Amino acid sequence: MAPMLTLLSMAAAIDLRSRRIPNWLTASLIATGLVQSSLVFSSVSVGQAWAGLGVGFGLTFVMFAVGAMGGGDVKLFAGIGAWVGPLCVVQIFAVEAVIGMVVVVAQAVHAGRLRALARGSAVIAMNAAVRGDLSCPEEPMSAANVNRLPYAVPTLLATVTVLLLAGRRYL
Repeated sequence: MAPMLTLLSMAAAIDLRSRRIPNWLTASLIATGLVQSSLVFSSVSVGQAWAGLGVGFGLTFVMFAVGAMGGGDVKLFAGIGAWVGPLCVVQIFAVEAVIGMVVVVAQAVHAGRLRALARGSAVIAMNAAVRGDLSCPEEPMSAANVNRLPYAVPTLLATVTVLLLAGRRYL
């Protein structure tokens, strides 16, 4: 798991700094995940690696489609799925969602924007309930880049948490 965790750490550092994850990094994560599945001491079988890649991509593509996540984050989860398989990538996604929510709420509290966050969340929920509209409202480009959650950071934390809880199977 060391190569995966190294690439995830690099993605988190780059995402934190620039709010982007380079294609070379996500491609490396995907490729190494698929290659390691064919090794004798791999964490998952080749079939599980491909299934994990598909599940990781599918879970996050929905969020990308509604504008809640960037394309680099989708590819990052696909790469994680290739390393850990479908069940574990779902667990990582769930833990990442909780960690991400805590980070967003903490950022809102720190910036004095908790009320605005609650109001915006209520508007999105009402639009989804009434009109079936799951899209996120557009933000000005400067505000969007500054306020956007660097998903690779909670993703790294979630991955380490799930792997530690899974125990020897992965580590």
